[in-house]
Amino acid sequence: MVQDGERAPSEADHRPVPSLPRRLADPTPVVLFGTFLWFAGAVLFGWRDLVDGTFDIQFFSCVAGTTLGIIGYGVFRWQRSAARRGSRGSWQGLSGLDT
Repeated sequence: MVQDGERAPSEADHRPVPSLPRRLADPTPVVLFGTFLWFAGAVLFGWRDLVDGTFDIQFFSCVAGTTLGIIGYGVFRWQRSAARRGSRGSWQGLSGLDT
């Protein structure tokens, strides 16, 4: 932060920030892996609860996590396709991921 009386740094004083490598900037593997883990938990707890005859909160939490992961991935793909089409209101900014 600039103190009173100090000169604020100009654009020339700032170093350009390099973009992230594509493998680090692409959220697809993380989203898919997380959704898969929620699904695996739903299968595990669903099988356990099916044998017991009662369904606990763990099963329903995993079903909700799986559902939200699928919906979130759908919205992510929808935004990425809108960016590729060149829609004005679409998500932009991660270089190399929009194309």
